[in-house]
Amino acid sequence: MWFVFALLTALAWGGADLFYKKGTDSNDKLSHIKIIIMVGLVMGIHATGYLLFKGITFHPIDLLTYLPVSGLYILSMGIGYIGLRYLELSIASPIQNSSGAVTAILIFIFFTHELGVIEVLGLIIITLGVIGIAVLEKKAENEALQNRSVEIDKKYKIGFMAIIFPILYAFIDGLGTFADAIYLDELNLISEDSALLAYEYTFFICAVLSFGYLKLIKKESFNVFTERDKASAAILETIGQFFYVFAMAKNAIIAAPLIASYSIFSVILSRIFLKEKLKKMQYAIIIVVIFGIALLGIADEL
Repeated sequence: MWFVFALLTALAWGGADLFYKKGTDSNDKLSHIKIIIMVGLVMGIHATGYLLFKGITFHPIDLLTYLPVSGLYILSMGIGYIGLRYLELSIASPIQNSSGAVTAILIFIFFTHELGVIEVLGLIIITLGVIGIAVLEKKAENEALQNRSVEIDKKYKIGFMAIIFPILYAFIDGLGTFADAIYLDELNLISEDSALLAYEYTFFICAVLSFGYLKLIKKESFNVFTERDKASAAILETIGQFFYVFAMAKNAIIAAPLIASYSIFSVILSRIFLKEKLKKMQYAIIIVVIFGIALLGIADEL
């Protein structure tokens, strides 16, 4: 079932990525804080509902046990949310989505794993495809910007600012996913349910602190009921996180790169809902990546 869980995670996070882009205002310096509030709120609600529905006994000490993983994930996501304001001239996608491959390499180095030919081939195809589709998106962005007659905001021209966020994201997220693999798959330090609840409640605590910062220090008005795009992203992020935990607990070394292919689904969803036109090469890469995913599915059944 790990393959199905990983695929559902990629689909959900691909949808979340779509709404993150729609809900981010490049002129709003507090947009990342608002996204954290929405995601943390939804995750807190989900964690409480899941806790009550399944009748799970949750120990607060699990918050501390899982904190190294939760902290790395939340930090990387916060950095990623800030980076959304710099996406126009950044190479965010190809760098950020390499975190799954980084995780797989770390797991392979530090733990003993035997991968079949089909699995290795599938992982290579997916990783190269993710990087390829992101490079094409970057090229398309540059062409669109060059055709604009208006002056581009100076902040989009700062190369260092454009590249530092995705690099930090990839590095920290890769470490977080590696730590998650250790906790859930390699050493079984915590159960899937406890990990899910610990992460979501930690995110909820961050949301409460962020809301206090926004209202008390920044004196910024914020109505959660009017933030539809951020709310949609938060819901899909939470759905993806639910399936992610169970995927990582079963086969982390393959699940991580597969899940990183969510950018492919983001491109497909953008074509459907935002009416973005895709070039033939983009369609070709998407088909190749889907083929790579199918190979992993076949390998899972062998």
